[in-house]
Amino acid sequence: MRVKTSITLAPETLRAIDALADEGESRSEVIERAVLDVLARRRRAARDARELSAINRDAEDLNREMAATLDFQVDLFEAG
Repeated sequence: MRVKTSITLAPETLRAIDALADEGESRSEVIERAVLDVLARRRRAARDARELSAINRDAEDLNREMAATLDFQVDLFEAG
């Protein structure tokens, strides 16, 4: 179901929308497609930020574990 709404745009924005429209595509369709693209990009950016945060958090733990392992190996080498 579609809901009718009203927005106010500058004439140059309308010209740009008209230029982007495919054959037979309405302004509403162009605007809806553009909004959906922006929303999808923002969702992906938020997901990527969460994943990067998790990777960085895990990387810090892994780096500490690796440093402890290397220290242990050095101790073994020096003792052997």
